[in-house]
Amino acid sequence: MSDLRVRFAPSPTGYLHVGGARTALFNWLLARKQGGTFILRIEDTDVERSTRESVDAILQGMEWLGLDWDEGPFYQSDSFPLYREYVQRLLAEGKAYRCYCSAAELEARRELAMREGRKPKYDGTCRDRSDHPDAPSVVRFRTPQGGEVAFNDLIKGRIAFPAEELDDLIIQRTDGTPTYNFCVVIDDATMKITTVIRGDDHVNNTPRQIQLYQALGFPVPEFAHVPMILGSDKARLSKRHGATSVMAYRDMGFLPEALINYLVRLGWSHGDDEIFSREEMIQRFDIGSVGRSAGVFNPDKLLWLNAHYIKAGDPERLADLLMPHLTRRGVVISNGPVLATVVKTLQERAQTLEEMAERALFYYQAPQGYDETALAKFDGDHLAKVFQVVAEKLSTTQAGTATEFDAIFKDICAENAWKMPQVGQPLRIALSGGTQAPGIGEIVETLGREESVRRIRVLSNVIAGV
Repeated sequence: MSDLRVRFAPSPTGYLHVGGARTALFNWLLARKQGGTFILRIEDTDVERSTRESVDAILQGMEWLGLDWDEGPFYQSDSFPLYREYVQRLLAEGKAYRCYCSAAELEARRELAMREGRKPKYDGTCRDRSDHPDAPSVVRFRTPQGGEVAFNDLIKGRIAFPAEELDDLIIQRTDGTPTYNFCVVIDDATMKITTVIRGDDHVNNTPRQIQLYQALGFPVPEFAHVPMILGSDKARLSKRHGATSVMAYRDMGFLPEALINYLVRLGWSHGDDEIFSREEMIQRFDIGSVGRSAGVFNPDKLLWLNAHYIKAGDPERLADLLMPHLTRRGVVISNGPVLATVVKTLQERAQTLEEMAERALFYYQAPQGYDETALAKFDGDHLAKVFQVVAEKLSTTQAGTATEFDAIFKDICAENAWKMPQVGQPLRIALSGGTQAPGIGEIVETLGREESVRRIRVLSNVIAGV
């Protein structure tokens, strides 16, 4: 066990999105590689926007992805007394002060600063006030003046900010609630976080937080800011680019290992390798190998990975994952073949579990209609003959495997001078309703000889007008 302590700290104001999931993944991988500790913290100090539903969605997303945490989940809302204690400490030490400026006064000063070409930051009006009027006040951090605030980002390299660019940060609002930057510092310090891996939209928060660490006498952790994820139009990934929720990808039929594999490659690389098992990711991951430029989300690449994992997946596990997709379609599994057997016939060609569910329907629901365009390619007398011969053969054979059934169909073709498509396509339509289905032998083995013969005779009767 190493001293490394990392955390993932989402705000419960919505679902777990793919950008947050990637940040969680990078933290988790580093902890698992170095034998460190991965902590989950829910930053729910925004009481108005934080919901239990969002918390549950985040936890569900983490669990589905297999990103297990070692400590937590901790909730910031449980730490309000701790935050107030540290605010009072800074006030007592003269490192913070009360500010009585009204919102209207602050806005007027900002507008004046902008007209005069100055940075619209707080001008320190209350910095050295000695009176304490009976009026609403916020608490501001007395930002150290002069010099620069610099840190070595594990991804971006050295980053420095002139101290004069930083104004006196509000650390407690007029209602007594603490602000984001202050809570993060207290939490990370008291949880002994050694490395902060987060999105690069937090880069500008880092110098302020470093000053707070130093003012409170806490060790400053290392920082690694992960570039954002963009859509294909190079704009920040959003709903207009498609699903951004982790659980939406589950509902669309993606496997967690496919999404994890895709996210780890979205900004990090290991040579030209594209496919990584979870163990390989842990073994090879290096935060220093994360790129500095934004990653572009490519749905086609994710589909390709998902198809790979479906093709290579365990049929029993895939069957369990497929169940909800079939249930939504009203399928009752007990009315048909063993689901894992069905999966084996479909996993070679399916890109998602949703697609597999659609293709699996005919196994549990006999065709209510047929591909008329495909049927029209064959003469009616030919169809009648094919269905008669095949039904008779299947009714009397002792064959039971796809290989044995395919051999029978080859014999039928040879005996009647037919080519395989002249038998295969009509049978596929009779058994599934269309032409996009697994091999005929596979279908017959999975449906069973009795059900296969029944379906063949149903279509034969339809064509005969019976």
